[in-house]
Amino acid sequence: ILMAGWGSNNKYALLGSMRSVAQIISYEIPAGISVISAVMISQSLNLQEITITQGILSTGKINFLGVWDVKNIGGFLAWNIFQAPHLLVAYIIYFIATLAECNRAPFDIPEAESELVAGFHVEYSGLRFAFVFLAEYSMMFLLGMIGVILFLGGWNTPLPNLGSVNLAELTTGTGWGIFWIMLKTLSVVGVQMWIRWTLPRFRVDQLMSFGWKVLTPLAFACMLISGVWRLTMM
Repeated sequence: ILMAGWGSNNKYALLGSMRSVAQIISYEIPAGISVISAVMISQSLNLQEITITQGILSTGKINFLGVWDVKNIGGFLAWNIFQAPHLLVAYIIYFIATLAECNRAPFDIPEAESELVAGFHVEYSGLRFAFVFLAEYSMMFLLGMIGVILFLGGWNTPLPNLGSVNLAELTTGTGWGIFWIMLKTLSVVGVQMWIRWTLPRFRVDQLMSFGWKVLTPLAFACMLISGVWRLTMM
């Protein structure tokens, strides 16, 4: 991004690319720490194993809020955000940080039309411009899917077993798994787009202060709670 803006030989593009790099570096930290918080609960870096521990196919115990065993019930009750409630905060931090990394509103400072025309890609058109936008929306989809895997059950069904009606078992399988993970990911992308149409843009100083003074300390707190939760509740 920095080279794309610098190579345009345009002051608006250069300023937009510098803003983008500073923003990505700043919000990468809370996003990464939020991921660590989920990994500490799952005790694995394997995305498939992390997903399995959030559904009825898990070989270990799944405790809702650390108390109620829901392994045989499954559904959304087994997701990480409900196994350890602080992971809901961690996911919100991750979601906000990925909004900033994807330059989505209200964090679209690098592309602020009122200040920088179009940001680092102001001099690009045609196929090059298409590649820039394709990369931006692909990043939204990819980061949304990673969040779904880590926090929202991955390809596991959100439908629980209710008494004699085994909804979780009926909606689990390869085909269902593809359907659920795509539905969840597209829902996250839809929320990102809805936020773009709803919220006004931050100022640059507000954006950096929010990342360093609010999200990063909260992410560290979630990581600390994950360690304590793993030792005492699981």
